[in-house]
Amino acid sequence: MVKQTAGRDLLGDFAPKFAHLNDDVLFGEVWSDDNLSQRDRSFATVTALISMGAFEQLNYHMQKAKENGISKEEMSTLITHIAFYVGWPKAWSAFNIAKKIYQ
Repeated sequence: MVKQTAGRDLLGDFAPKFAHLNDDVLFGEVWSDDNLSQRDRSFATVTALISMGAFEQLNYHMQKAKENGISKEEMSTLITHIAFYVGWPKAWSAFNIAKKIYQ
């Protein structure tokens, strides 16, 4: 039960958007949503890039996420909980990138 709710409980208001993105929405559709703030767009972008394993692009977009107000703690929470969806190897790679950006 803990594994099922981990991401939803700690991602707060972004959890429904994360679940929707993870389950059944094309990345482009999420990004074209005018109701998303730059901050939420950063969350969606980082989530999608980690899911795809697109780490060559992740460095840039994680830096933009930091500039858009995503804190070190929020990024850590996102990466920790996305691991349940995409696996620990991808999450570990994302943590290593985040460590450099959020030092």
